[in-house]
Amino acid sequence: MPVNGRSSAPQSEQETQMADEHRQDPTGPEEAEEALSAEAPEDLAARVSVLEDELAAAKDQALRAAADVQNARRRAEQEVEKAHKFALERFANDLLPVLESLERGVELADPNDPAIKPMRDGMELTLKMFSETLARFQIVAVDPHGEPFNPELHQAMAMEERDNVEPNTVIRVFQKGYTLSGRLLRPAMVVVSKTPTDKPDSPTIDEQA
Repeated sequence: MPVNGRSSAPQSEQETQMADEHRQDPTGPEEAEEALSAEAPEDLAARVSVLEDELAAAKDQALRAAADVQNARRRAEQEVEKAHKFALERFANDLLPVLESLERGVELADPNDPAIKPMRDGMELTLKMFSETLARFQIVAVDPHGEPFNPELHQAMAMEERDNVEPNTVIRVFQKGYTLSGRLLRPAMVVVSKTPTDKPDSPTIDEQA
């Protein structure tokens, strides 16, 4: 009899075929899990080994990528630092002649002349401020008078025989050197002592007679 005023239509041939296939090959989640558990232990071990190898390769790739990023950042920082140092080095080299002109002016000004005393005092104050400013930027003078000769910081312009000082001692400074952040900016030009040549032998007793 009709239900709710409708008669149930017979299933089509296509619907009947789909129902038969579903009954013949059930593929629900429970059936898939049972099929996975039914695999041979050797197959599971092989799959685990493959996954472990893939995981190790992914970790290695991630570490390499992180190292590449770190190296690139370090190189960029070094390039920026070099650029700053190079710019400051050129600027410092341009300032040194001005500093030395002030020093010569103070040396030549007679401290006992009252007419130029105010000018000398002003030059000394300017020189002091100039030197302090350079020191804040790690520009330090190399004035090695009386120190052992150091070829890394000093440039020997001449050598003089001295019997009252040790050989290879700086006995005169023509021009002071300077360092920038511990790196040589300009060597000091110096005169170095050397051992005197042997004096003539003293006369013997027969010659004295």
